[in-house]
Amino acid sequence: MTHKRHSLVALSLLSCSTLILAGCANKAVVSYGDAQAVETTDINFGSTDLQTVASQMTDSLLSSAFIKTATVNTRPLVFVERIKNKTSEHIDTESITDSISTQLLRSGQFRFVDMTRVEAVREQLNYQNNDPLVNPATAVQFGQQLGAQYMLYGNLSSIVKSNADKSDVYYKFTISLLDLQTGTVEWRDETQIRKTKEKSTFGW
Repeated sequence: MTHKRHSLVALSLLSCSTLILAGCANKAVVSYGDAQAVETTDINFGSTDLQTVASQMTDSLLSSAFIKTATVNTRPLVFVERIKNKTSEHIDTESITDSISTQLLRSGQFRFVDMTRVEAVREQLNYQNNDPLVNPATAVQFGQQLGAQYMLYGNLSSIVKSNADKSDVYYKFTISLLDLQTGTVEWRDETQIRKTKEKSTFGW
């Protein structure tokens, strides 16, 4: 009886040790990485691609002859439309839009109208002008906002090809600056990215 009890205790200890070791083996290690490092996790549109198109388009716009003339002694007011995703992937194009507008704003040459906050602004102005809790002398009046002079908009498209040995994806990013008064496109540029994935002979 004692021998049987010792065997059960030993088996229990062995099981606990196995579970503890398994838990340690499966414990994830989290660390910080370089946000600017080249991402090669997969062939899909990633952070490196976003940084590339945002930087290239921003540099192109700021160095254009039109912008050099349009920003002399003034900071044009720009409305940025969300980039249209024409690829088959789920891509957060708002992040591209945000990166471009942030870099342009940092240049000190532009001002922006944030159309994504229009309803929130309208609600706040209604509150300030109609609620008796607000001192009328401090309320921001309707009809005081400035209208945008230009609209910045763009498209992200892709072509995907794949066979038994290789997958290839081609991205094209196009962005334009439209004069809202005249309806003319004053600047446009595009950049391309091609990514290739060689398939393993083991099917990985």
